[in-house]
Amino acid sequence: MEPSPRLTVRGLLDEQLMEGARVVPADVDLDRALTWVLPLGEVMGRYDDLSGVAVYTRPEALTADTQAVSAIAARGAAALIVDGAAPTSSTTWPSGLPVIELDLPVGFAALNRLLAERSLTQEVHVMRYSALVHSTLAGLLHRGAGLALLIKEVSSLAQHPALVLDARGQVVAHHGTDRAVVDEITEHLRGLLAAPTSNRHQHHDTRVVEQTGGGVRWTCTAGAIRLGKRFEGWVVILAPDPAPGPHDLAQHAVVTEQASAIIGSEMLRQSSVDEAEERARGDFVQALVHGSFSSRHDMQARAEHHDIDLTSTFAVFVAPGYSGNPAAPGTEEAGGLLRLARYAASVLPHPSVRSYVTVIGDALVVVRSLRYRDATDVEAEIDEFAEAVAQDLSRRRGRPVPVAHGVPAVGADQIRESYRQARVALGIGQRMDMSGSVSYHDLRGYGVLELVADTDRSRRFVDDVLGNLRPGTDLHDTLVAYLGAGGNVNAAARELNVHRNTMLSKLDRISRAMSMDVRVPENQFTAWLAVRLELLDRLHTSVDREINYR
Repeated sequence: MEPSPRLTVRGLLDEQLMEGARVVPADVDLDRALTWVLPLGEVMGRYDDLSGVAVYTRPEALTADTQAVSAIAARGAAALIVDGAAPTSSTTWPSGLPVIELDLPVGFAALNRLLAERSLTQEVHVMRYSALVHSTLAGLLHRGAGLALLIKEVSSLAQHPALVLDARGQVVAHHGTDRAVVDEITEHLRGLLAAPTSNRHQHHDTRVVEQTGGGVRWTCTAGAIRLGKRFEGWVVILAPDPAPGPHDLAQHAVVTEQASAIIGSEMLRQSSVDEAEERARGDFVQALVHGSFSSRHDMQARAEHHDIDLTSTFAVFVAPGYSGNPAAPGTEEAGGLLRLARYAASVLPHPSVRSYVTVIGDALVVVRSLRYRDATDVEAEIDEFAEAVAQDLSRRRGRPVPVAHGVPAVGADQIRESYRQARVALGIGQRMDMSGSVSYHDLRGYGVLELVADTDRSRRFVDDVLGNLRPGTDLHDTLVAYLGAGGNVNAAARELNVHRNTMLSKLDRISRAMSMDVRVPENQFTAWLAVRLELLDRLHTSVDREINYR
């Protein structure tokens, strides 16, 4: 069973009630859809759209109101039905409006009943066909057929190729034509479907657009996949030249509308499975970077389950995940961070490279295997990936983002140290407003200071020099900006957006708090050293607390 095509002006003229009717002008479009008929007196005085509406009138009404025909034509009426011969004075009709003169008067009631019966019959056909399509696809869904078999059945029902696009416009399943042709079609189809000018089919969220692919002009009927208020993609039926008629388009619309709900359910199920696997893999990645396995056998068994080769050489990348405070685990913000991490890990794909992602606190973590073994090539590969991830995250966040990394980890045992170095490098990079690739190896000065930062003597030195100037206070930020400007008062004032005299006043207060004149070069070096030792000590404490908490 297939859906009956909607009633058109041409179809109405084929009815017995309309026998002997004449159409003027003769070359007007008669394939306009008809939904119902309204009398002229009812539609006049209103300003709503008349698409799909045939306007009924008596000949004498046209004589009394010669402007009525132009008015209803401007509002998109499907046709004007004159119950009898039209007035001879009306020799010029609006362009594009079919005017139907009845040979014998039939009355509004009979005409209205005819359209109502035809509309009801057509709706019943559509409902029955929709139920058939739904039951067919739902049966496959309940038997666990999967997306590949579902889209194959959609293609069979429509008797044309079909495909499924996800929310990003990527093809997730297709049937009936080559993948190369599908890729060529979808290359430009994404923008056409998203555009508000796309032809919207009737009153449903279905688009009908044309696209070229494989040297063929395709008519694409696309039904939106929505789960609640979330948009998840499209189900698309591809009809090659010649262009399908109204009957075929109606059939394709029904199939895509029903398939979008069923396929959306399968996508939701698959997404739940993928997210569960992703969470389990993320827990394993966290255990890797924290070194928190109960035994080496435990680590190897879990690695085999997740298909991770622990003998590979890895690089650990860490990027800031939040623009503000971290979201609580399990919130929508936290779930969005994991998706953001997956997007970041997917840049620069390579068949021999595997990336594993997780979110730890307020950081996105990517553990990525490396292709090369030569030290120079490894360094270039790591830096290239870090820069690519930084650009992707910067574009998504709308602000520069640093991506830090430690030294390569040869085997799983060295991942913990590489992660610690990446976290330290990220903290330094954020404090210094760095962006792009931030390498722990390149921060050589900090690497030397790191050897003494986590000692009691270093902490006493920091307390003696900085006193009450603690991170986050106005005077501490002023000191950091002043030291970063190389002791240039004007440059530091511009960076902080304050007046030079205000900057000098703050430097006096800083000098009193530190019990030394910070404008003296030797004292500036002492302050610089204390600030960096304090930063490294805080970073070590934060990373150690995270690891020990695990």
